[in-house]
Amino acid sequence: MSKQSICERERSYLSKMNKFQLGNQFKKVGYGIAIAAFILMIGRKYIENSEWLRPILHGVLLIGLLVISLSKEKLEDEYLDSLRSQSYRLAFIMAIVYSLVQPVVNYAVAVLFNQDDELQGFSYFQVLFFMLIVQLMMFWQLKRMNR
Repeated sequence: MSKQSICERERSYLSKMNKFQLGNQFKKVGYGIAIAAFILMIGRKYIENSEWLRPILHGVLLIGLLVISLSKEKLEDEYLDSLRSQSYRLAFIMAIVYSLVQPVVNYAVAVLFNQDDELQGFSYFQVLFFMLIVQLMMFWQLKRMNR
């Protein structure tokens, strides 16, 4: 096998991976998963000894939001693809800023209210949830502004 054909095959594979999206019908599935997980998260508050359920519901909520994020629009074109990539970039940048600023804000609030709180980080769920929500909101906003 020649070096060029290996490179062509790798390039083709990366191109397919870069353009991966789910069909439009998966958007409704994602909404259903996310809403059901959110309702169960609220309902979990009324169940005793349900702390083990929390990470599962967090994971299910993230999967629902990811399915929504990866689903195509009804009429997907290059312009929407461009808006989608812009929203992913903005969400990535905002997640980095959030993860740098949020522990400092938490510490400042704790000091302000005289709580003995150390500078703490936050969970993966907060970062991923923030990133997916920001991506979806930015995509919807960019799509609405440019129509």
